[in-house]
Amino acid sequence: MGPSRLRVIPPRPLDDVDAGIITEDTDSQHSQHQSPPEGYNSAHRYHNIADEYDDAESVDTVIYDGDSTQRQSLIGASASRRHRGVSDDSEDEDEHVSDNDAAESSSEKPVTWRSLPKKGQLAILTFARLSEPLAQTSLQAYLFYQLQSFDPSLPDSTISAQAGILQGSFTAAQFVTAIWWGRLADTAWMGRKRVLIIGLLGTCISSLGFGFSRSFTSAVVFRVLGGVLNSNVGVMRTMIAEIIQEKKFQSRAFLLLPMCFNIGVIIGPVLGGMLADPVKSYPYLFGPGSLLGGKDGVKWMMHWPFALPNLLSAVFIFASLLTVILGLDETHEVTKYRSDWGRKLGKRLANTFSCRRIPQYYRPLTRHEDDESLYIDGDAAGRSAPPSPARSRVQPRGDRPSFRQIWTPNVLLTLLVHFLLAFHTSACNSMTFVFLPAPRAPEGSRDGLFHFGGGLGLPSSRVGLATAIIGFIGLPLQIFVYPRVQSRLGTLTSFRTFLPFSPLAYALMPFIVLIPRYPWLVWPAFTVVVGLQVVSRTFALPAAIILVNNSVTDPRVLGTIHGVAQSIASGARTLGPLIGGWGLGLGLKYNMVGGIWWALAVEAIIGWFLLWSIYEDKGIEQKKGQTEEVDSR
Repeated sequence: MGPSRLRVIPPRPLDDVDAGIITEDTDSQHSQHQSPPEGYNSAHRYHNIADEYDDAESVDTVIYDGDSTQRQSLIGASASRRHRGVSDDSEDEDEHVSDNDAAESSSEKPVTWRSLPKKGQLAILTFARLSEPLAQTSLQAYLFYQLQSFDPSLPDSTISAQAGILQGSFTAAQFVTAIWWGRLADTAWMGRKRVLIIGLLGTCISSLGFGFSRSFTSAVVFRVLGGVLNSNVGVMRTMIAEIIQEKKFQSRAFLLLPMCFNIGVIIGPVLGGMLADPVKSYPYLFGPGSLLGGKDGVKWMMHWPFALPNLLSAVFIFASLLTVILGLDETHEVTKYRSDWGRKLGKRLANTFSCRRIPQYYRPLTRHEDDESLYIDGDAAGRSAPPSPARSRVQPRGDRPSFRQIWTPNVLLTLLVHFLLAFHTSACNSMTFVFLPAPRAPEGSRDGLFHFGGGLGLPSSRVGLATAIIGFIGLPLQIFVYPRVQSRLGTLTSFRTFLPFSPLAYALMPFIVLIPRYPWLVWPAFTVVVGLQVVSRTFALPAAIILVNNSVTDPRVLGTIHGVAQSIASGARTLGPLIGGWGLGLGLKYNMVGGIWWALAVEAIIGWFLLWSIYEDKGIEQKKGQTEEVDSR
């Protein structure tokens, strides 16, 4: 093993944590210390480490004190070990390993929301994600009426078809382009942050253009534009994977994006309904002779009655765009060392408005010409030596893997499971909100156990209540239940355990129409059935994302895989509502409304069987204790 290594430890002020050095308790020994540098509060103090031997000596230790070093040679412990026949090196190594194990076991704490690392970066990504579903879901409240305003002579059937085209155009455009945005995010010249900025800017433009559209064609153009430029979900998942590299935090970190979507689903339609056509909704504020409208009313609101909710959405998105530019760090292994003017400006603004000032006696270690001179042993007082900035920069490791090298069997099967899950969850969502308001079947139309038709015949206000039920069941499960169960069972096991709840819910859903029209019977039954599906997707959707993320072992293609996953999910969310609506229409026509629901249950069961043929890979997890690279910016 060689001789014992020397530890060089920088001085610390009085109020810092003790440095962990042994000194002799003699006045002559203390008198040899130089006075601390100017700006320090007092002389340094050190830990008195308990020696299991009776000798008053210790191993060689070097104390680094700025411009000079002092050495204390206390050899009693070494002599005592030699007396027992144990070498210095082996004893030192055993103690080092046991100390590390003890420190790791003592520092291991239960994972909580507060224990998530880099919460500031996660908060920026969460805000950016939240702004998008607010814009997308707010359309649902007024889309039919906006299309009707383009051409009031069109029948309701044509307007319904146009609404389907508008809803599908966004996801169809994402399906085409998400892979290429993910590929661009993996390149060193583009990176994750630039792709995210382009996506947010495109969504902002799309929202404004859609709000000020005066024809169906222009509305479709702006929706397609938003889908073409927006691949933010895949990029955000990639950045979360690179920010949170320990698996124990993944259950909470990857849950943030689905939580934002659920919040947007609840709040978005409410805001859209409140702000759509404000002249008619709030004539005393914006109408003719009103407080803000004056004699003729607010003319631009009368000309573009559905622009206000889109303006508010654009404000949210633009605010998240500024937050990303000023506060988000690049996570690409090479591009993160590139100069970022937005991040520099954000730090200057933060320093300008911050009331805290760094004490003068603290100096950044990176200002030393050679940081490695501070720590000869690489570990002093439990601290890892900061690597040299020039050496910390990661150089490209050759060409990225080709498309053929990316597609391992496990990756392909994981993506297939992801597609099937997105297909049946999106089909269920769209079918539910057609099934609920559909008129009830006439009495006597039932023929046997499976031949029956009709819906629940709920008014629009009750459909909104059903939306709220889904949201209020899902959010508490995501925040409080899912992380604990997932950490106990594991990602793949929890996925396999809770996915069967979805086919069970699909199989039971059509039988609700057979319940007599008593609210005290219908609503509990609906809540139980929908609750099964919500519980299933609460555990399944984050698990699918984590499995896709951990199937990638090369960080150079992480953005590509997440881009492919988003593209696949967008395709599934385009086909799911289309096929589900078509099948539900056939079921209502031929008095077998349960047919499409039971087919959906079979599809979900196929996805569950595929779960037993995949495994959770290690991904790009950074192990505890592994040296982290230091950003030299």
